Parts: sequence; C-alpha cells; structure tokens
Amino acid sequence: MRYISTRGRAASVDFEGALFAGYAADGGLFMPEKIPFLDYTTLQKWSNFSYPELVKQLCSIFISPELIPTVELNDLIDRAYSRFKHKDVVHLSRLKNDLNVLELWHGVTYAFKDLSLCVTGQFLQYFLKKKKKHITILVGTSGDTGSAAIESVRGEKNMDIFVLLPHGLCSQVQELQMTTVIEENVHVFLAEGNSDEIDEPIKELFADEDFSRRHNLMTLNSVNWSRILVQMAHYFYAYFRSAPFLDAPPLPIVEIIVPTGGAGNLTEFQDTECMNVLLRFSSVMQEPYNMERILWLISDSDSNLIKSLMEEFNSAKKVKLPEELQKKLSEELMSCSVSEEEIVQTMRRCWEDNHYLLCPHTAVAVSYHYKHPSCQPSIARCFLAPASPVKFNAAVLKAGLTPEDSSELSTLKEMETRSSKLKREEDWAKILRHQIEAVTKQRNPILS
Repeated sequence: MRYISTRGRAASVDFEGALFAGYAADGGLFMPEKIPFLDYTTLQKWSNFSYPELVKQLCSIFISPELIPTVELNDLIDRAYSRFKHKDVVHLSRLKNDLNVLELWHGVTYAFKDLSLCVTGQFLQYFLKKKKKHITILVGTSGDTGSAAIESVRGEKNMDIFVLLPHGLCSQVQELQMTTVIEENVHVFLAEGNSDEIDEPIKELFADEDFSRRHNLMTLNSVNWSRILVQMAHYFYAYFRSAPFLDAPPLPIVEIIVPTGGAGNLTEFQDTECMNVLLRFSSVMQEPYNMERILWLISDSDSNLIKSLMEEFNSAKKVKLPEELQKKLSEELMSCSVSEEEIVQTMRRCWEDNHYLLCPHTAVAVSYHYKHPSCQPSIARCFLAPASPVKFNAAVLKAGLTPEDSSELSTLKEMETRSSKLKREEDWAKILRHQIEAVTKQRNPILS
C-alpha cells in the first residue's frame, strides 16, 4: 500500500513515511493510492468482530506486513487498548426512541482521541526503536487532542512532545490532564490566545524545512493518516451494531451523526463508505482541514482541482466549490449548526427521557435526533459520543443536572502541575524554537 498527496505534487510514500510526515511535501494530506472494496462476505464476517479486531483488520489492509508483520501488528494494537476502562473498548448505549449512542470515550483521557492516538503511539515506538531515532512532536489543541497525544507518548526516551493550548479556553479537567503529566519528554505551553492563534507558531516551524528536518518534527493532529486509519473502525463498528440485519444483500443503510472540528471523523466516514459500507452522514464542524481529503475522494482524486481549491482557501479563507463538486458533496454529507442553548436543552431532555448524561459535544450530535425525527424507521441511526460528561461538569451544571463523579479526575486538582506561559506580546515561534533546540541537544547523547 502506497500513499499519495491530495495535491499530487509529492512522491508517494509507504505507511511509515505517511506516519512520520504528517503533511505531504507539497502541503497536501496523505491518502491511500487505492481504497479496497470489501465484498458482502467479508462485511458479514467483520460484523461479528470486536472493536480491536476491526482495527486489526483495517490496519492489516493499509499497512504492509513487510513494514509491520501481522503478529507484531496485532500485539501493538492489543497493547494500545489494554488501558481502556470498558471490556469492549467501545460501547453502544441503546436508549429510548431508537437513540443509539456510541461511546468512544472509555480510554485514559475519557475522549475518543485515545482510540487512535494510543495505537499511533505504538506505531511510532515500533519504528523508532528499530532506527534508534528521536522525533519532536508539535501539537496545537483546544481540548482533548493534547492530553490523548501526551498519554500516547509520555515517558518515551525517543519522543518529545510540545503541546500548545489556549489558556482558559479548555475545561479545567482538560487543562489538568495535560499540566499534571510530569514527564521529562512532555512540554506544555499555556498561551494567551485562541486555538487559531496557537496554530500560527506551529505552522511557522513546520514551514522552516531545515529546522523541521534537523529536529524530525511531526504532528499528531488529525492531519496524520494513522489517526484517520484507526478511527475508520468507528464507522464499521457503528454500522454493524446499528444495522437491523446483514442476512442477505442488499446491505441496509445506517445514518451516522457526528460532531466534528477538523473533519477527521468525516474523512473516516468517507473512506469507510468507499469500502462498501452504506452510511448516511450528518455533522457539525468548524474550520475543517480534513475537508481536503473528503473533496479529493468525491472529486475522483482530482489533485489539480484540490490544489487549486486549497490554495484559494488558504489565501482568501473562503472558496466556492465547482457546481458538480458541490452537488456530490451535498449528496454525501449533510451538516447543521447547533446553538449553545440547544446543546443545554438536548442534555436536559436526554436526561429526562433516559437518565443518561451527555457531554456538550455529544449533545451537538443528539440534538439532531430531537430536531429531525427519522421519517424512515427502516434506516437506523447512530450518534457518536466523543467524550465523557465527567470532563464537563460546568456544562452539566448549566443544564441543571448533577455531574457524575470520577475519583480519577477529581484527584487531578490535588496533583502537581508543570507548564510554561506564552504571553500575547511574546514571539511564540521563537520561544518554541529555542526550547526544541535545547531538548534536541540534550537528547543526542542518549541516542548516540
């Protein structure tokens, strides 16, 4: 399996190359050169698999056994999921009126990012140990990505992770999950800015090709193909657990509703559909860098078109899609927006109906259930729950509900914290550059 850039100007790479590169050399995102089509017999067989077994099957398709032999691949995935709190790793809660909520948050940080990042961390370690190489990971986060990325690499001698988060714009639990990790290879920065502003110094460092090469920079945001690959299992698992039958063709349709920020979840959906799982998709999203992958897929891999569209978007911060592409996108995806008041109302109503607490992100998805009752009872729905409500006590209280207690998260308030401040008037890229250079100099004797 080879991977090519959505913009068509970079050389193809294998899985290891895509894993460590993040972005392609031409600024595009890596996608498989070919997405296999799964026949009915294969899907029927997969329908009985556990979540970890689905991840293993998917990874064996997209990662060559010459790179990671099957036995070792399976061991890495088992090791990654050994810390999850639920025996099934992922759990489907079936509530009243056909409200199916897929809980993706049973990992260490109580968020869905754990599902892909813990596996990606194992992949990184596998290759780094073989090559005796050190990497520097740069991550910008406004919530759950930072803590999940930290947990995936904490304590590792051949990886240092630098995490930037907007101070005061994450929940208290989210921030403490990052600042209480006192490990030599973890470096957390609290920035006086928003999530867009913290992305700027990261982009600047990656744009410096010499600096990026010397310090082996990479990112664990969802631009990284490994995260997309592993998270494809969400959709297979959601489909198999929600579909009313798989006894005989044709396959039934399942509607998946997902709250998303960078559109990583949309990309996994689109990849899954290309593999012959019949999904209908609804979403809520912000500025989605993974839309580049989706547009590439629905444009029949037209890299020239994607390059032109993304260059226009990066320059003007808006872009008008060609009519035919817009039509295809509308046929594949439907999106909607949800107000803060609607989120609160959804959390309250779900509790009243089911005695089931939603986090505010899950409420964004579930609001669709109440606003748009299904007109086709034969089409099952599944709502993805990206985080546990125990991380969002303030939002639960705002909905007039009683927060659930987590002794594990409660102890965070008593733990030692460590972080560095980035003041608004400072040159954040310069500060990061100096810190990374100092760490690399310190690590070299270990690696020599």
